[in-house]
Amino acid sequence: MSLWPRSLFGRNALLIVGLMVVGQIVSVVLVRELIVKPRFELFSEGLARNVSAIRAGLVALPVAQRQAFVEQFNQRALANLPPEPVRNGAARALLTPIERNFVRSVSQKVAVEGGEIVWRREAGGSLAVRIALDGADHWIVLPGVLPAREFTGTWLAASLSSVLLALLGALLIQRRLHRPLAGVVSAARTLAGGSTPPTLDETGPTEVAALAHSFNQMAASLAHSERERTVMLAGISHDLRTPLTKLRLGVEILREQSEPALVASMTRSVDEMDAIVGQFLDHARGDADTEAPRSFALDALAHEVAAACADHGQALTLALATTPAQPLRVELLRRALVNLVENAFKHGRGPVTLRTGSDGRNIWAEVADQGDGISAADVERLRQPFQRAQTARNGPPGAGLGLSIVERAVRLHGGELQLLRNEPRGLLARLVLPRR
Repeated sequence: MSLWPRSLFGRNALLIVGLMVVGQIVSVVLVRELIVKPRFELFSEGLARNVSAIRAGLVALPVAQRQAFVEQFNQRALANLPPEPVRNGAARALLTPIERNFVRSVSQKVAVEGGEIVWRREAGGSLAVRIALDGADHWIVLPGVLPAREFTGTWLAASLSSVLLALLGALLIQRRLHRPLAGVVSAARTLAGGSTPPTLDETGPTEVAALAHSFNQMAASLAHSERERTVMLAGISHDLRTPLTKLRLGVEILREQSEPALVASMTRSVDEMDAIVGQFLDHARGDADTEAPRSFALDALAHEVAAACADHGQALTLALATTPAQPLRVELLRRALVNLVENAFKHGRGPVTLRTGSDGRNIWAEVADQGDGISAADVERLRQPFQRAQTARNGPPGAGLGLSIVERAVRLHGGELQLLRNEPRGLLARLVLPRR
């Protein structure tokens, strides 16, 4: 599992927090090297001189007066010193790391001048230095050499505050980016589903506005191309109906004067061309279908489709379950079911079965045949207009619009078209509609 987040907010937050942490570390290093170390060096030099001066003063005093001088010096040093907080019932006896570094530096400087000193922690929390003269130890208290606490948590609090501010900044940045990007994603999904997306807002940052503008241009161009194709198909289909009618009339006139097989062949050809033109018109009508939904049951529609198939000599096996009546575009779904049944008879093998059913969420109608089916690679491709399976190219003629018309009809009802394998063989085309 990758630790690098996939979301834009996670990446922005991680980047900003990382930069803040690196900045804090660099700041600490710079403060230590440029401020703390020089000040400690200067302070340690001054304290080393003071210790050397106190030692020289003790050397100059008579031996009998040295102890009195030390006691008086220590009393004055501790007079205004506040008591150190007690921890666990005892005063802090050990030196902190920063105190150890400091006293080591002072001891080294004093040692250069020929003296040797020893440090200890006094009861009040101050540091005391031992000066040995003539076999006697004199402990000189040095209050306020370093603060009693090396670390008060201020730096940690400031760092945590910076991290929280960085996360808040990342959240604000993400909110400003998420809304327009979410709009683009939603519009792209709508466009991928075959519908026209709403126009995106082109305000905001330059990059986001440019993205929205480019997407709007693309969607408008696709819509314009679709309208032109629809108008072209509708015009061609409408113009072809007239000569087809004349051809059909001519075939009927010649029926008594020509060979029956030739007349039957010509009639089938005219019917096939008329069916292709009908598919063109259905596809051109598309989403612009103005049929209003009306309450109807899917199993009743299946009965009507089966009756129409029987009129054309197609034996359709029914396996219908009672489905609830709900708002449907009846004629649109009728065309969809007829297309599925015709595809099953043309490209599959009988028996062809029409089933209906429902559950708590959906209602469905499915058409199953016993043909060779379609390959998994063709499932998504055949949903697009003018696409035909490889096995159908040498078979019955068609425009490759049947499944795309079914796809549109199901999408207008908020459902989906499923192309599945029929067991033990063949294709099962299922219309799944949400139950309302």
